[in-house]
Amino acid sequence: MNGLRCLLLLLLLTVRVRAAESETHFLYVAAPGIRNDLAWGGQGVLVFDMDDSHKFVKRIAFSDPDEKGAPRNVKGICANAATRRLFISTTHTLSCLDLDSDDLLWRKPYEGGCDRMSMTADGKFLYQPSFEKDFWNVVNAADGSLLKRIDTPQTGAHNTVVDASGAHAYLAGLRSPLLRVVDTATHEIVREVGPFSAPIRPFTVNAKGSLCFVNVNGLLGFEIGDTSSGKMLHRVEVQGFSQGPVKRHGCPSHGIGLTPDEREIWVCDGYNQRVHYFDATVMPPKQLGSILCRDDPGWVTFSLDGRFAYPSSGEVVEVSAHRVLTTLEDEQGRHVASEKLLEIDFLDGLPVHQGDQFGLGRKH
Repeated sequence: MNGLRCLLLLLLLTVRVRAAESETHFLYVAAPGIRNDLAWGGQGVLVFDMDDSHKFVKRIAFSDPDEKGAPRNVKGICANAATRRLFISTTHTLSCLDLDSDDLLWRKPYEGGCDRMSMTADGKFLYQPSFEKDFWNVVNAADGSLLKRIDTPQTGAHNTVVDASGAHAYLAGLRSPLLRVVDTATHEIVREVGPFSAPIRPFTVNAKGSLCFVNVNGLLGFEIGDTSSGKMLHRVEVQGFSQGPVKRHGCPSHGIGLTPDEREIWVCDGYNQRVHYFDATVMPPKQLGSILCRDDPGWVTFSLDGRFAYPSSGEVVEVSAHRVLTTLEDEQGRHVASEKLLEIDFLDGLPVHQGDQFGLGRKH
């Protein structure tokens, strides 16, 4: 009997090892992902092999030209492995691609345009902000049909996050210091967080959905809010660096993310071309160091396992050592830079896990 148990255990371990060996990890990067500038990787969805030094793998054809034929800005990207779908928004439309064939399945324009969306963990619903108007659309991810409109007066709809649990969506507008929290079961706003000191720009949340970390206009750093009480808790300013003019977005820090284990929080610094990282195990977080980038970073996100960080300037950073490992280059050797990118993992050719364009906390 003991011999049989040992044999079964060995077979189980062999299956697990083979499964791990056949799982592959890819970075999907939408371009143009910095405004509509084709200099940073051209146009399409560029795929990089995360297991092989982030080498270029392929370019998926994607374009959404305006009336004059010029490319529209890509505004957001998200995916769901279970439904095998990749979603890309531009200023005008939301598109759905098949992760098996890379084919376009559907594309829909929406009243008021589109901005950076997010989707529920089950892959059923997308929270699609209008393009800096005063409402969000709740969209059926299966066919793009409009399910509901969420009105948010005087917000300038912009960034949207669904937390790792999928229980809540968080809505932030360019003209509002308040973060709205939506119950994804009802698609209703259930509370507000703030006000913060200025209108909210990029932000992220921890896995519990108990804390939000927000960039705001005029601040090199970030502020922290308690999503239960709705109160702002801390204001954290980057020390040792001055503020100055930035190329894009009009605010000193545009881009913030939690490492998946929630031990560190990283914040972008456009003027000084750096990403600063903080110890998030203490409150308020303590500044630890900085990483120099090749251009103004305007976004940062992470691999699912927390090994890699991806500033939008195109570096691949080893999180544990806080050092740049390589940079993203396309098939022509051009520097690739994008604020719209995420990880998708495959097992035996089928998608099994997806990351997020936001640096979400994933600590369980």
